[in-house]
Amino acid sequence: MIADFNTYIERRKSDCAKWSLYPEDVLPMWVADMDFRSPEPVIKALQDRIEHGVFGYQMDPPGLRDVIVERLKAHHNINAAPEHLVFLPGLVFGVSAVARAVGESGTGILVQTPAYPPFLTAPSNSDRLLQTAPLAVMVEDGVLNYGMDFDALEAAVTPETRLFILCNPHNPVGRVYTRTELEGIADFCIRHDLILCSDEIHCDLIYEGEHHTSIASLSPEIADRCVTLLAPSKTFNIPGFGLGFAVIENPTLRELVSSAAHKVGGHPNALSYTAAEAAYRDGQEWLDEALIYLKGNRDMVFNFVREVLPEVPITQPEGTYLSWLDCRRLNLEPDPYTFFLDNAKVAFSDGKPFDAPGFLRANFATTRDNLTEALNRVRKSLGR
Repeated sequence: MIADFNTYIERRKSDCAKWSLYPEDVLPMWVADMDFRSPEPVIKALQDRIEHGVFGYQMDPPGLRDVIVERLKAHHNINAAPEHLVFLPGLVFGVSAVARAVGESGTGILVQTPAYPPFLTAPSNSDRLLQTAPLAVMVEDGVLNYGMDFDALEAAVTPETRLFILCNPHNPVGRVYTRTELEGIADFCIRHDLILCSDEIHCDLIYEGEHHTSIASLSPEIADRCVTLLAPSKTFNIPGFGLGFAVIENPTLRELVSSAAHKVGGHPNALSYTAAEAAYRDGQEWLDEALIYLKGNRDMVFNFVREVLPEVPITQPEGTYLSWLDCRRLNLEPDPYTFFLDNAKVAFSDGKPFDAPGFLRANFATTRDNLTEALNRVRKSLGR
Protein backbone atom coordinates (compact mmCIF):
# COMPACT_ATOMS: atom_id res chain seq x y z
CA MET A 1 0.00 0.00 0.00
CA ILE A 2 1.31 3.44 -0.89
CA ALA A 3 -1.52 5.40 0.76
CA ASP A 4 -3.21 5.41 4.17
CA PHE A 5 -6.96 5.93 3.89
CA ASN A 6 -7.73 4.96 7.49
CA THR A 7 -5.98 7.79 9.34
CA TYR A 8 -8.21 10.74 10.14
CA ILE A 9 -6.84 14.10 8.99
CA GLU A 10 -8.18 17.12 10.90
CA ARG A 11 -9.76 19.30 8.22
CA ARG A 12 -11.70 21.90 10.19
CA LYS A 13 -8.48 23.81 10.86
CA SER A 14 -7.91 24.09 7.10
CA ASP A 15 -11.14 26.08 6.61
CA CYS A 16 -12.47 23.51 4.17
CA ALA A 17 -16.13 23.85 3.24
CA LYS A 18 -16.99 20.22 3.93
CA TRP A 19 -15.98 20.29 7.60
CA SER A 20 -16.39 23.99 8.42
CA LEU A 21 -19.94 24.68 7.22
CA TYR A 22 -21.56 22.87 10.14
CA PRO A 23 -20.89 22.93 13.91
CA GLU A 24 -18.10 20.70 15.24
CA ASP A 25 -20.52 18.06 16.54
CA VAL A 26 -21.80 17.35 13.00
CA LEU A 27 -20.24 14.70 10.75
CA PRO A 28 -20.30 15.89 7.11
CA MET A 29 -21.32 13.47 4.36
CA TRP A 30 -22.41 16.05 1.83
CA VAL A 31 -20.17 17.92 -0.64
CA ALA A 32 -18.24 15.67 -3.06
CA ASP A 33 -14.67 15.68 -1.85
CA MET A 34 -12.70 12.95 -0.08
CA ASP A 35 -11.21 13.01 3.40
CA PHE A 36 -8.01 11.41 2.10
CA ARG A 37 -4.56 12.87 1.63
CA SER A 38 -3.93 13.56 -2.05
CA PRO A 39 -1.38 11.43 -3.94
CA GLU A 40 2.19 12.00 -2.80
CA PRO A 41 3.43 12.81 -6.33
CA VAL A 42 0.94 15.67 -6.42
CA ILE A 43 2.10 17.01 -3.07
CA LYS A 44 5.76 16.73 -4.09
CA ALA A 45 5.16 18.51 -7.41
CA LEU A 46 3.37 21.33 -5.62
CA GLN A 47 6.19 21.67 -3.08
CA ASP A 48 8.72 21.93 -5.90
CA ARG A 49 6.61 24.52 -7.70
CA ILE A 50 6.22 26.57 -4.52
CA GLU A 51 9.99 26.57 -4.03
CA HIS A 52 10.22 28.53 -7.28
CA GLY A 53 8.58 31.38 -5.39
CA VAL A 54 6.94 33.28 -8.25
CA PHE A 55 3.25 32.77 -8.98
CA GLY A 56 2.25 34.95 -11.89
CA TYR A 57 -0.36 34.31 -14.53
CA GLN A 58 0.19 30.86 -15.92
CA MET A 59 -0.25 29.25 -19.33
CA ASP A 60 -1.21 25.61 -19.47
CA PRO A 61 1.97 23.51 -19.82
CA PRO A 62 2.40 21.42 -23.00
CA GLY A 63 3.24 18.43 -20.82
CA LEU A 64 -0.22 18.55 -19.26
CA ARG A 65 -1.94 18.50 -22.65
CA ASP A 66 0.21 15.54 -23.70
CA VAL A 67 -0.45 13.47 -20.58
CA ILE A 68 -4.20 14.14 -20.80
CA VAL A 69 -4.30 13.09 -24.45
CA GLU A 70 -2.40 9.90 -23.61
CA ARG A 71 -4.73 9.11 -20.71
CA LEU A 72 -7.90 9.76 -22.69
CA LYS A 73 -6.74 7.32 -25.34
CA ALA A 74 -5.53 4.63 -22.93
CA HIS A 75 -8.42 4.74 -20.46
CA HIS A 76 -11.42 6.04 -22.42
CA ASN A 77 -10.75 5.39 -26.12
CA ILE A 78 -10.95 9.12 -26.90
CA ASN A 79 -8.71 10.12 -29.80
CA ALA A 80 -8.20 13.72 -28.76
CA ALA A 81 -5.53 16.05 -30.06
CA PRO A 82 -3.82 18.55 -27.74
CA GLU A 83 -5.60 21.44 -29.47
CA HIS A 84 -9.00 19.88 -28.70
CA LEU A 85 -8.59 20.75 -24.99
CA VAL A 86 -10.05 23.91 -23.49
CA PHE A 87 -8.93 24.49 -19.90
CA LEU A 88 -11.48 25.86 -17.45
CA PRO A 89 -11.55 26.89 -13.78
CA GLY A 90 -13.76 23.95 -12.86
CA LEU A 91 -16.65 21.90 -14.22
CA VAL A 92 -19.49 24.09 -12.92
CA PHE A 93 -17.89 26.97 -14.78
CA GLY A 94 -17.67 24.72 -17.83
CA VAL A 95 -21.37 23.85 -17.78
CA SER A 96 -22.24 27.54 -17.59
CA ALA A 97 -19.89 28.35 -20.47
CA VAL A 98 -21.44 25.66 -22.66
CA ALA A 99 -24.96 26.84 -21.75
CA ARG A 100 -24.03 30.36 -22.88
CA ALA A 101 -22.30 29.13 -26.03
CA VAL A 102 -25.17 27.04 -27.41
CA GLY A 103 -28.43 28.47 -28.73
CA GLU A 104 -29.82 31.91 -28.07
CA SER A 105 -31.79 33.65 -25.35
CA GLY A 106 -34.95 31.67 -24.62
CA THR A 107 -33.88 28.40 -26.26
CA GLY A 108 -34.01 25.18 -24.27
CA ILE A 109 -31.53 23.05 -22.35
CA LEU A 110 -32.68 19.50 -21.60
CA VAL A 111 -31.58 17.85 -18.35
CA GLN A 112 -32.47 14.45 -16.86
CA THR A 113 -33.58 14.39 -13.24
CA PRO A 114 -32.56 13.89 -10.53
CA ALA A 115 -29.64 16.10 -11.46
CA TYR A 116 -26.56 17.73 -10.04
CA PRO A 117 -27.99 21.14 -8.97
CA PRO A 118 -25.78 23.36 -11.21
CA PHE A 119 -27.28 21.58 -14.24
CA LEU A 120 -30.68 22.84 -13.15
CA THR A 121 -29.57 26.42 -12.55
CA ALA A 122 -27.26 26.89 -15.56
CA PRO A 123 -30.13 27.47 -18.04
CA SER A 124 -31.73 30.35 -16.15
CA ASN A 125 -28.31 31.82 -15.35
CA SER A 126 -27.67 31.85 -19.10
CA ASP A 127 -31.09 33.23 -20.09
CA ARG A 128 -32.08 29.80 -21.39
CA LEU A 129 -35.13 27.63 -20.67
CA LEU A 130 -34.72 24.58 -18.42
CA GLN A 131 -36.41 21.47 -19.81
CA THR A 132 -36.41 18.28 -17.75
CA ALA A 133 -37.08 14.59 -18.29
CA PRO A 134 -36.97 12.05 -15.47
CA LEU A 135 -34.69 9.07 -15.52
CA ALA A 136 -36.43 5.70 -15.45
CA VAL A 137 -36.38 4.23 -11.95
CA MET A 138 -37.28 0.83 -10.56
CA VAL A 139 -37.01 -0.54 -7.03
CA GLU A 140 -36.09 -4.20 -6.88
CA ASP A 141 -35.54 -5.91 -3.53
CA GLY A 142 -34.87 -2.55 -1.90
CA VAL A 143 -32.34 -1.44 -4.53
CA LEU A 144 -32.83 1.75 -6.53
CA ASN A 145 -32.10 1.11 -10.20
CA TYR A 146 -32.00 4.03 -12.63
CA GLY A 147 -31.84 4.01 -16.41
CA MET A 148 -32.66 5.94 -19.55
CA ASP A 149 -36.30 6.82 -20.21
CA PHE A 150 -36.31 7.59 -23.92
CA ASP A 151 -40.07 8.11 -23.99
CA ALA A 152 -39.68 10.85 -21.38
CA LEU A 153 -36.90 12.45 -23.43
CA GLU A 154 -39.03 12.45 -26.56
CA ALA A 155 -41.89 14.02 -24.63
CA ALA A 156 -39.66 16.75 -23.20
CA VAL A 157 -37.71 17.81 -26.29
CA THR A 158 -39.14 20.69 -28.34
CA PRO A 159 -38.12 22.59 -31.48
CA GLU A 160 -36.59 25.18 -29.12
CA THR A 161 -34.22 22.66 -27.50
CA ARG A 162 -30.58 23.25 -28.44
CA LEU A 163 -28.52 21.50 -25.77
CA PHE A 164 -28.71 18.18 -23.92
CA ILE A 165 -26.69 17.68 -20.72
CA LEU A 166 -25.60 14.14 -19.92
CA CYS A 167 -23.96 13.06 -16.67
CA ASN A 168 -21.97 9.81 -16.91
CA PRO A 169 -21.12 8.45 -14.38
CA HIS A 170 -24.25 9.98 -12.98
CA ASN A 171 -24.32 12.28 -9.98
CA PRO A 172 -26.26 11.55 -7.79
CA VAL A 173 -27.51 8.06 -8.80
CA GLY A 174 -24.11 6.49 -9.51
CA ARG A 175 -24.96 4.87 -12.86
CA VAL A 176 -22.23 4.07 -15.36
CA TYR A 177 -24.25 3.91 -18.55
CA THR A 178 -23.90 1.00 -20.95
CA ARG A 179 -22.81 1.41 -24.53
CA THR A 180 -26.36 0.58 -25.66
CA GLU A 181 -27.83 3.35 -23.47
CA LEU A 182 -25.28 5.83 -24.77
CA GLU A 183 -25.97 4.85 -28.37
CA GLY A 184 -29.61 5.69 -27.70
CA ILE A 185 -28.63 9.12 -26.37
CA ALA A 186 -26.35 9.73 -29.35
CA ASP A 187 -29.16 8.84 -31.76
CA PHE A 188 -31.55 11.12 -29.84
CA CYS A 189 -29.17 14.08 -30.07
CA ILE A 190 -28.43 13.54 -33.75
CA ARG A 191 -32.12 13.17 -34.70
CA HIS A 192 -33.07 16.35 -32.84
CA ASP A 193 -29.93 18.26 -33.90
CA LEU A 194 -28.80 18.86 -30.31
CA ILE A 195 -25.38 19.78 -28.99
CA LEU A 196 -24.39 17.28 -26.31
CA CYS A 197 -22.58 18.36 -23.14
CA SER A 198 -21.32 15.23 -21.39
CA ASP A 199 -20.13 15.70 -17.81
CA GLU A 200 -17.73 12.80 -17.22
CA ILE A 201 -15.90 14.18 -14.19
CA HIS A 202 -16.34 10.90 -12.27
CA CYS A 203 -15.22 8.70 -15.17
CA ASP A 204 -12.11 7.40 -13.37
CA LEU A 205 -14.05 6.51 -10.22
CA ILE A 206 -15.43 3.23 -11.55
CA TYR A 207 -15.77 0.05 -9.51
CA GLU A 208 -14.55 -3.39 -10.46
CA GLY A 209 -16.76 -5.05 -13.04
CA GLU A 210 -17.93 -1.78 -14.58
CA HIS A 211 -16.63 0.05 -17.65
CA HIS A 212 -16.97 3.71 -18.56
CA THR A 213 -17.62 4.54 -22.20
CA SER A 214 -17.18 8.15 -23.24
CA ILE A 215 -20.09 9.00 -25.51
CA ALA A 216 -17.84 10.99 -27.86
CA SER A 217 -15.95 7.79 -28.63
CA LEU A 218 -19.01 6.13 -30.21
CA SER A 219 -18.82 7.73 -33.66
CA PRO A 220 -17.48 10.74 -35.56
CA GLU A 221 -21.06 12.00 -35.89
CA ILE A 222 -21.62 12.31 -32.14
CA ALA A 223 -18.07 13.53 -31.46
CA ASP A 224 -18.71 16.39 -33.88
CA ARG A 225 -21.54 17.74 -31.68
CA CYS A 226 -20.10 16.84 -28.27
CA VAL A 227 -18.46 18.81 -25.45
CA THR A 228 -16.92 16.37 -22.95
CA LEU A 229 -16.21 17.90 -19.54
CA LEU A 230 -13.49 16.32 -17.39
CA ALA A 231 -11.25 17.16 -14.44
CA PRO A 232 -8.72 15.57 -12.09
CA SER A 233 -10.51 17.07 -9.09
CA LYS A 234 -12.79 14.23 -7.98
CA THR A 235 -10.42 11.47 -9.10
CA PHE A 236 -7.37 12.60 -7.14
CA ASN A 237 -9.08 14.71 -4.45
CA ILE A 238 -7.83 18.10 -5.59
CA PRO A 239 -11.11 20.01 -6.18
CA GLY A 240 -9.88 23.08 -4.30
CA PHE A 241 -7.48 23.91 -7.13
CA GLY A 242 -10.33 24.61 -9.55
CA LEU A 243 -9.22 23.09 -12.82
CA GLY A 244 -11.26 21.31 -15.46
CA PHE A 245 -11.18 21.00 -19.19
CA ALA A 246 -13.44 20.44 -22.17
CA VAL A 247 -12.62 18.09 -25.01
CA ILE A 248 -14.17 19.50 -28.20
CA GLU A 249 -13.29 18.07 -31.60
CA ASN A 250 -15.47 20.40 -33.69
CA PRO A 251 -13.43 23.62 -34.18
CA THR A 252 -16.48 25.87 -34.54
CA LEU A 253 -18.05 24.52 -31.36
CA ARG A 254 -14.68 24.74 -29.59
CA GLU A 255 -14.38 28.41 -30.49
CA LEU A 256 -17.92 29.12 -29.27
CA VAL A 257 -17.24 27.51 -25.89
CA SER A 258 -13.81 29.17 -25.58
CA SER A 259 -15.33 32.56 -26.36
CA ALA A 260 -18.17 32.06 -23.86
CA ALA A 261 -15.68 31.01 -21.17
CA HIS A 262 -13.56 34.08 -21.87
CA LYS A 263 -16.59 36.36 -21.59
CA VAL A 264 -17.62 34.81 -18.26
CA GLY A 265 -14.05 35.33 -17.03
CA GLY A 266 -11.78 33.29 -14.83
CA HIS A 267 -8.97 30.84 -15.52
CA PRO A 268 -7.16 28.06 -13.64
CA ASN A 269 -4.63 29.15 -11.07
CA ALA A 270 -0.89 28.55 -11.37
CA LEU A 271 -0.74 25.61 -8.95
CA SER A 272 -3.74 23.83 -10.46
CA TYR A 273 -1.80 23.02 -13.62
CA THR A 274 1.06 21.58 -11.58
CA ALA A 275 -1.30 19.44 -9.49
CA ALA A 276 -3.21 18.18 -12.54
CA GLU A 277 -0.12 17.14 -14.48
CA ALA A 278 1.38 15.29 -11.51
CA ALA A 279 -1.93 13.57 -10.77
CA TYR A 280 -2.48 12.33 -14.31
CA ARG A 281 1.14 11.33 -14.78
CA ASP A 282 1.87 9.62 -11.45
CA GLY A 283 -1.39 9.20 -9.51
CA GLN A 284 -2.79 5.95 -10.91
CA GLU A 285 -1.38 3.67 -8.21
CA TRP A 286 -2.94 5.87 -5.54
CA LEU A 287 -6.25 5.81 -7.42
CA ASP A 288 -6.21 2.01 -7.72
CA GLU A 289 -5.87 1.71 -3.95
CA ALA A 290 -8.46 4.42 -3.28
CA LEU A 291 -11.03 2.55 -5.38
CA ILE A 292 -10.55 -0.61 -3.32
CA TYR A 293 -11.11 1.35 -0.13
CA LEU A 294 -14.09 3.24 -1.55
CA LYS A 295 -15.72 0.00 -2.67
CA GLY A 296 -15.52 -1.25 0.91
CA ASN A 297 -17.21 1.94 2.11
CA ARG A 298 -19.84 1.72 -0.62
CA ASP A 299 -20.73 -1.83 0.40
CA MET A 300 -20.77 -0.86 4.07
CA VAL A 301 -23.37 1.87 3.46
CA PHE A 302 -25.42 -0.38 1.18
CA ASN A 303 -25.51 -3.28 3.64
CA PHE A 304 -26.30 -0.99 6.58
CA VAL A 305 -29.31 0.53 4.83
CA ARG A 306 -30.57 -2.85 3.65
CA GLU A 307 -30.37 -4.24 7.21
CA VAL A 308 -31.27 -1.27 9.42
CA LEU A 309 -33.49 0.79 7.09
CA PRO A 310 -35.27 -1.82 4.94
CA GLU A 311 -37.95 0.69 3.93
CA VAL A 312 -35.30 2.97 2.36
CA PRO A 313 -34.43 2.06 -1.25
CA ILE A 314 -30.76 2.76 -1.97
CA THR A 315 -28.49 2.71 -5.01
CA GLN A 316 -25.42 0.51 -5.27
CA PRO A 317 -23.23 2.95 -7.21
CA GLU A 318 -21.34 1.64 -10.22
CA GLY A 319 -19.22 4.79 -10.13
CA THR A 320 -18.66 7.88 -7.93
CA TYR A 321 -18.40 7.78 -4.13
CA LEU A 322 -22.01 8.87 -3.65
CA SER A 323 -24.97 6.81 -2.43
CA TRP A 324 -28.54 7.91 -3.18
CA LEU A 325 -31.32 7.09 -0.71
CA ASP A 326 -35.10 7.39 -1.00
CA CYS A 327 -36.14 8.30 2.55
CA ARG A 328 -39.73 9.27 1.82
CA ARG A 329 -41.25 6.23 3.54
CA LEU A 330 -39.59 7.17 6.83
CA ASN A 331 -41.98 10.16 7.09
CA LEU A 332 -39.36 12.24 8.87
CA GLU A 333 -40.28 15.78 9.92
CA PRO A 334 -39.76 18.36 8.64
CA ASP A 335 -37.71 16.45 6.01
CA PRO A 336 -35.01 13.74 6.03
CA TYR A 337 -32.10 16.16 5.61
CA THR A 338 -33.13 18.35 8.57
CA PHE A 339 -34.11 15.37 10.71
CA PHE A 340 -30.70 13.69 10.45
CA LEU A 341 -28.86 16.99 10.80
CA ASP A 342 -30.72 17.84 14.01
CA ASN A 343 -31.12 14.39 15.55
CA ALA A 344 -28.16 12.38 14.26
CA LYS A 345 -25.73 15.28 13.78
CA VAL A 346 -24.96 13.97 10.29
CA ALA A 347 -25.05 16.33 7.30
CA PHE A 348 -26.13 14.68 4.06
CA SER A 349 -26.93 16.47 0.79
CA ASP A 350 -30.63 17.29 0.64
CA GLY A 351 -32.36 15.81 -2.39
CA LYS A 352 -34.51 18.88 -2.98
CA PRO A 353 -31.91 20.87 -4.99
CA PHE A 354 -31.47 17.73 -7.14
CA ASP A 355 -35.22 17.92 -7.94
CA ALA A 356 -35.85 14.96 -5.62
CA PRO A 357 -37.44 16.02 -2.29
CA GLY A 358 -37.28 13.29 0.33
CA PHE A 359 -34.04 11.82 -1.04
CA LEU A 360 -30.55 12.10 0.40
CA ARG A 361 -27.11 11.92 -1.18
CA ALA A 362 -24.42 10.40 1.05
CA ASN A 363 -20.72 10.92 0.40
CA PHE A 364 -18.89 7.84 1.72
CA ALA A 365 -15.37 9.00 0.80
CA THR A 366 -14.13 9.19 4.37
CA THR A 367 -12.32 7.00 6.86
CA ARG A 368 -13.95 3.75 7.89
CA ASP A 369 -14.17 5.02 11.48
CA ASN A 370 -15.97 8.22 10.43
CA LEU A 371 -18.36 6.24 8.28
CA THR A 372 -19.10 3.79 11.10
CA GLU A 373 -19.81 6.65 13.48
CA ALA A 374 -22.12 8.39 11.01
CA LEU A 375 -24.14 5.22 10.38
CA ASN A 376 -24.41 4.53 14.10
CA ARG A 377 -25.72 8.05 14.66
CA VAL A 378 -28.36 7.50 11.97
CA ARG A 379 -29.40 4.23 13.58
CA LYS A 380 -29.66 5.75 17.05
CA SER A 381 -31.60 8.80 15.80
CA LEU A 382 -34.31 6.42 14.56
CA GLY A 383 -34.29 4.37 17.74
CA ARG A 384 -33.13 1.19 15.99
